Amino acid sequence: MTSQSPTYPVLAGPDGTGGIADLLLRAATSPPTCGVRYIDDGGALTAQPYADLYDLARRVLTGLRDHGLRPGATVALLLEHPRDVIPAFWACVLGGFVPCPMTPLRGDADRWAAQLEHVATLLDDPLIVTSGAVRRDMPPLPGRRIVDVDRLPGAAAEPEPPAPGRDDVALLMLTSGSTGNSKAVALTHGNLLAALAAKAERLGCHAGDVMLNWIAFDHIAAFEGHLLPMSVGAAQVQAQSQFVLTDPVRLLHAAAEHRVTLTFAPNFLFGEINKALRDAGPGRRLDLSALRHLLSGGEAVVCATARRFLDALAPHGLRRQAIAPAFGMTETCAGSTMNLGFPDADAGAEFASLGPPVPGLDVRIADERDTPVPAGTEGCLQVRGPMVFRGYHNDPAATAAAFTGDGWFRTGDRGRLVDGRLHLTGRDKDSIIVNGVNYFSHEVETALERLREVAGSWVAAVPIRPPGSDTEQLAIMFTPAVPMADEARIHQALAAIRNTVVLLWGFRPALILPLPRADIPKTSLGKIQRSLLRRRLETGRLADRQRWIAELTRRRLGGHVPPDGPTERAVAALYADLFALAPDQVGATAGFLELGGTSLDVLRLQQRLRRTHPHSDVSLVSILRAPTVRALAALLDGSAGSGGYDPVVPLQLTGDRTPLFCVHPGVGEVLVFVNLAAYFTGERPFYALRARGFGPGEPHFADFAEMVSCYVTAIRRRQPTGPYAIAGYSYGGAVAFEIARALEEQGEEVGFLGIINLPPHIRARMHEIDFTEGALHLALFLDLITAQQTNDLVRPLRDLPPERQLDRIMAIASPQRLAELDLDRAGFATWVDLAQSLVHAGRSYEPGGNVASASVFYAVPLHGTKQEWLDDHLRRWDDFTRGDNRYLDVPGEHYTLMNADHVGAFQQILRDELDRTLRGR
Repeated sequence: MTSQSPTYPVLAGPDGTGGIADLLLRAATSPPTCGVRYIDDGGALTAQPYADLYDLARRVLTGLRDHGLRPGATVALLLEHPRDVIPAFWACVLGGFVPCPMTPLRGDADRWAAQLEHVATLLDDPLIVTSGAVRRDMPPLPGRRIVDVDRLPGAAAEPEPPAPGRDDVALLMLTSGSTGNSKAVALTHGNLLAALAAKAERLGCHAGDVMLNWIAFDHIAAFEGHLLPMSVGAAQVQAQSQFVLTDPVRLLHAAAEHRVTLTFAPNFLFGEINKALRDAGPGRRLDLSALRHLLSGGEAVVCATARRFLDALAPHGLRRQAIAPAFGMTETCAGSTMNLGFPDADAGAEFASLGPPVPGLDVRIADERDTPVPAGTEGCLQVRGPMVFRGYHNDPAATAAAFTGDGWFRTGDRGRLVDGRLHLTGRDKDSIIVNGVNYFSHEVETALERLREVAGSWVAAVPIRPPGSDTEQLAIMFTPAVPMADEARIHQALAAIRNTVVLLWGFRPALILPLPRADIPKTSLGKIQRSLLRRRLETGRLADRQRWIAELTRRRLGGHVPPDGPTERAVAALYADLFALAPDQVGATAGFLELGGTSLDVLRLQQRLRRTHPHSDVSLVSILRAPTVRALAALLDGSAGSGGYDPVVPLQLTGDRTPLFCVHPGVGEVLVFVNLAAYFTGERPFYALRARGFGPGEPHFADFAEMVSCYVTAIRRRQPTGPYAIAGYSYGGAVAFEIARALEEQGEEVGFLGIINLPPHIRARMHEIDFTEGALHLALFLDLITAQQTNDLVRPLRDLPPERQLDRIMAIASPQRLAELDLDRAGFATWVDLAQSLVHAGRSYEPGGNVASASVFYAVPLHGTKQEWLDDHLRRWDDFTRGDNRYLDVPGEHYTLMNADHVGAFQQILRDELDRTLRGR
């Protein structure tokens, strides 16, 4: 599939011969009010009209010539302040020299030294222009030519370079490759002029614009932010990266103060600004009505994050369509495609599309043989056009590999074209291939950044391949949002990350490694350098950290207790196989959830136990009640008695805060809570309450009151005194309310009552649920059938006897899911009967009395809108509490809010609310 844009005349100087130098010559004739405004680190402003910039560049040119430079010579600009970079860049352009901007790599002396030596070799021993502050920190560079930028200006020189051709190199930009393999992208005058013309047309740039750049000049986007306004005679604001990165809200204040019309913000910055606005607000009233475009690239734009940003700033005048997700590379002179229709054009998508190509650029999607593929098909992204570079400096092999036989540049990205709009699906080198399936780093990084244990934008997913492994494995490296010295919370972070990855991708990370920010390398744009981080891991530079986290994990798991006896050794081997661990890593006291078990793993373990111990019919709840190797082995050996019916199922027992008791939904089972409980590891015990009737000979509850009384008694056996934390999901919300009321009547404090998506009055709804609807809802809840199948079957099933209804449901049920649940028709029929018993108990239930307060979590209801559900039904809980209730919006629908797609978000909302109501208890 190929997408072409109409050609656009290439911008050139007045006589068409001066290349990009003509931009400065023309801008120097602008009024004094038009030029560059520099914001220093403290926020102070310095104005520099374009005429003054031209004069300073000519004086710097004198100093460069005094160092023997001649046209065509390369110059490395190792500078960190825009006020230094910009005049030095133009001095090079005016003298016919080829500048190569770089930024200091403070904090990593070895990497910095290696980079400088590599660049010196690659660029044929360039003159290095730097500042006194940078030079003091530089590693020794014996034999290299280095000059301080402050000593360069002399008398203004006349710019008399040979007239450049369109194919002459104007700028060298280093790729983000690691120390030893950075390439220098050679951008010609023609490339830059074509890119500027195309972007000016697409964005509607004009002389009245004010453009703000905060990106460091080792990134091509910074030159876009400098040259684009100059090309149309517009003003610009230049700030150092740290001015924004240390306090992202400064970007908004600068935009408002200078009436900025165009700037740049990657997705992570939207997230940081969202967080800052949520916690403290913007600080003062802002007027962002002038801000026409916020270009966003460098990483995937997460639609939800971007929309929250737009919603939060709409009261300050920000346009709904201000964000323009874009794609570009150094090799294409930055912005190459732009989505000016966001967010409406991406309704319902997780990641924003990147729009059509700019004028003059052709885009195609090809297969591995460079053959274009049909529209909508995923493949390799390739581009061509006058803004696409011709090759890498001094690297013919890399140049040849970068282009197809018919002249298209291989970007290294994968994507698809839909109606001419680019959708990226990942980058070849930023993917993890596990068992032949591609997983893209940004997907899991986006999910992990939502966790409160992870510092936003400081998480990287990289592939590793341990010796002897048949496939790549996943390593997650991150900076915790909790102190490194807090072992309990670090362990919680590991559990949260592991659980999130398992639910998202279905497999566990081979390594989860907390690192301080200094150990996670980023570009000046704030993008984590995954390849460099992976290399550090593979070369042993992070070995001390790996040993530290391994020892911390052993301590938190209670140390390694060797399995004793054949059954314990067999169970330990099963755990090791299930969790992809070495056999000697699983001790006798290792807990199922602490090792990373999920609800699906409970089912898998049960199936394996039935194969290895065919005479031991171990139920799912028995496995949950015996989570350690030793306890499960005792159960298999028959030394652990059943003890009769106990509604309390301990899902997670670590942590010293107030335990949480969660009441089952209307299906009576507790597997729905397993994935949620894993997030509470090391924080607070998590107990689930299971209905009576699953075990052999267990009678159903006679009525609602008997159920509540049974649960209250069981809870107080586990926790004799308050404060209590009680929650209930769906049907369980009404049960939880009655449990809380009973505990208060017994003189106990209920510190937290959570009601999950259920109104107080359920009797009418219980009368509506007949056998047919109950059976279908159970099948839907268990993922045996789809929502559409549920709707289609209601009427046809009601005409059949109950036994025939069950036959029809089982006939269309997912065989895979039935196998996972180890569920046959008899088991499903028993489950339907139990669920029906709960429905019958609810038909006589009417809430009464009151409790202190409740936290009501609401999701998309079964019928009607979310707002109607909240206003007309859920707020009725206000009639049954003495204090004010809180109503918390959670993602997902009634049946999905705890599934793999939403449990990560739900757990965070729930845990935050528990902390708020219990005040850290």
